[in-house]
Amino acid sequence: MYMKIHEAYRTIVAVADAEIIGQTFEEGIKQIQVRESFFKGDLKTREELITILRNLNYEDATFNIVGEKSIATAIEAGIINGGGIMKIGSVPIALGLF
Repeated sequence: MYMKIHEAYRTIVAVADAEIIGQTFEEGIKQIQVRESFFKGDLKTREELITILRNLNYEDATFNIVGEKSIATAIEAGIINGGGIMKIGSVPIALGLF
């Protein structure tokens, strides 16, 4: 999984499964582009990502999480639950503040 941190007025954490980087997913009027420029940062293991996500959650970060493995890791880290997940096509996505 890739993770990239963007610093703005608040920290934005982008996480995506490695195999979907660079792809676009559409369903009806919904679309998400998993752009390298936004999502492809450092490659992280599940364990590393859990620790980082938990720490950033305490710092009031915003999260953009895309992909089955990334979503499962965020759930395990306790930053999202099943209610905050939508799908575009078969790809699960969680966007926003958690």
